[in-house]
Amino acid sequence: MARRSTASVFARAYERNLKALTKITLGNSKRVAGQVQRATAKRLKPPPGKGDWLSGMAIGAGGARGYHLFRPAGLLLKPGEKLPLMVMLHGCGQSGRDFAASTRMNALAARQRFLVLYPEQDRLAHPQGCWNWYERRSGKADAEAATLMAAVDQACMLYPVDRERVALAGLSAGASMAALLATRYPQRFRAVVMHSGVAPGAAKSSATALGAMRGQNVPPMPVTAVGKAMGAAAVFATLPPMLVLHGDADAVVVPSNAVNSAAVWATAMGARPGLPRDVQRGKRRPMRVTDFKRKGRIVVSLCEIAGLGHAWSGGASKLLFSDAAGPDATRMTWAFAMTQFKHAAKA
Repeated sequence: MARRSTASVFARAYERNLKALTKITLGNSKRVAGQVQRATAKRLKPPPGKGDWLSGMAIGAGGARGYHLFRPAGLLLKPGEKLPLMVMLHGCGQSGRDFAASTRMNALAARQRFLVLYPEQDRLAHPQGCWNWYERRSGKADAEAATLMAAVDQACMLYPVDRERVALAGLSAGASMAALLATRYPQRFRAVVMHSGVAPGAAKSSATALGAMRGQNVPPMPVTAVGKAMGAAAVFATLPPMLVLHGDADAVVVPSNAVNSAAVWATAMGARPGLPRDVQRGKRRPMRVTDFKRKGRIVVSLCEIAGLGHAWSGGASKLLFSDAAGPDATRMTWAFAMTQFKHAAKA
């Protein structure tokens, strides 16, 4: 009887523990599911601004990538009218929505009447949401660039995009991917903006990417070496003009990358630097601007911003990778693109 009684006690205890464990497991599953649901809802929620936040999916050599396209509200197009397109590539740890909220590019698009495309990195392709700009040795970078180009092509087919007025901008890993896209498809973009990115050609694998962020592996300056670093198609090709923005207090991607980016691009375009000038607008952070010209035209502009860390200059306050005290990089990006659109129209 004692044995049966003891066995019964153990059985009841086991059942109680099993029920408790089941309850905890189900509770944790619900909490995790809730967190995933809230995170998904946040990603799909439109950023601030009046307009349509349209979802899409592009498939290319690098797999499938989602994107959002912002279309300003109340657009009344004339027959046959096409609009400029700004392609925005977010940085690590961001989504397209985060980048839209930080830069406030949509608000400017609503005022200036242009469309904005926000491709989005898949966390399966990179756990931190970084674009694989550095995986050139394995071919992954070029494949991902091809998928991004597929997203641009899809936007051009589905929406009233003027293919002669497409510009490209990115932050951090997005900036480095923007440079790669511009070297691989130079005829497709009229302007490219690198904000806090790594110098083109400075990394070819994940092993060299960290060193590149620290300012190592800088491609040498002779034209033949630049061609090897950036791709033969880039040298003296019709590269789009480049605007380089970088903070001199950036501890993630060292500021020397900005100088090297401008120098590499200018060398590939056969441009020479002018004298640096100091610029300050209101109470915003000052910056040192160096323009590189070819045949009297500015084809590369380098803006080194005092006191700015690894953040979008002049971005929305209280957001990650955003510094409201800096000069307005969003306005500067669009102004640079507009200048190149006008120049291309006259050519």
